[in-house]
Amino acid sequence: MSQLPGEMDINTASIKRKRKVAFLKERKALEDEITSEPQESVVTRPWPIVYRPEYNVHFFKLEKLHPFDAKKWKHIFNYLVEAKFITQDNIIEPQEVTHDQLLMAHSEKYLNSLKWSFNVAAISEVCPLVAVPNYFVQKCYLRPMRYHVGGTLEAGFLALRRGWSINIGGGFHHASETKGGGFCAYADISLLVKLLFQSKSISTAMIVDLDAHQGNGYEKDFINEARIFIMDVYNKRIYPRDDAAKEAIRCRIELAPYTEDQHYLEKIEAGLERSLRSFCPDIMIYNAGTDVLLNDPLGLLAISPQGIIRRDELVFMKARERRVPIVMLTSGGYLKQTARIIADSILNLADLGLISR
Repeated sequence: MSQLPGEMDINTASIKRKRKVAFLKERKALEDEITSEPQESVVTRPWPIVYRPEYNVHFFKLEKLHPFDAKKWKHIFNYLVEAKFITQDNIIEPQEVTHDQLLMAHSEKYLNSLKWSFNVAAISEVCPLVAVPNYFVQKCYLRPMRYHVGGTLEAGFLALRRGWSINIGGGFHHASETKGGGFCAYADISLLVKLLFQSKSISTAMIVDLDAHQGNGYEKDFINEARIFIMDVYNKRIYPRDDAAKEAIRCRIELAPYTEDQHYLEKIEAGLERSLRSFCPDIMIYNAGTDVLLNDPLGLLAISPQGIIRRDELVFMKARERRVPIVMLTSGGYLKQTARIIADSILNLADLGLISR
């Protein structure tokens, strides 16, 4: 497999020291500039990382019928705890998104449609849900998804206060105002952007979607929306291939199946530079899907674990260079090993000084 020149050096002490020096002063200045909260001890204030155990789907083993690891988020959290990076006490636990909030992103008709198990089975791609009473569908699948959405909202406002945030979940980029699909029942990205605009917290937003699949949900919601810049990098041969939604993408990078690290990272870096030169966002929403990983059964790309870590580093670096608050969502990723890769990537960001408490 091709290697990006210098990629093998990512973990060397010299590179890390150089990047830490370059970003330490900038990071401190950014946090001082945008933080409106009273000064807190670095030791006592929580990490701007959002998670709660209710994210995870438990459905009498039916969740195993979908390739998605329905407990991926718990595994990410546990790896970060094992690394002594976080605990449940020093991160943020979000609230479940409310019905009234969901109505800002969805029609009442669509939300009512989720009261029918048949519709939820189609969205979740778990066919046996058709036969499950909707009470259990709500409790075991949709309620966890609503906690994810609450986490995305929490993370968005956290990023504005702290300069960055990570929701260990969320990124349901196939859901739109009137339709769900691809395991995405609720449009958390659309809802976050709409809430930020409504609260006058931002005037512009950039969505950087590096999941293997096109983010057609929020794209349909934001066609002809000049305040939003969408950069989407995806495998052009897989779901959803939504040509109408592509009209919303301002930096479109379509990849061939089995694209490898070097080409992938070069395209992303060039796309980020081009996008940030032409548009000045008040926030960057980074949809960091790991279904680009080699052997992922749905993403059909060929990116190495180190390539994913380097990708996340690039995105955070570009945002921090320009003092753009960034919120990361974990989105897709269908192999058991993706949880470890996401945790390793977060640890790498901290080691490089791109995120800090």
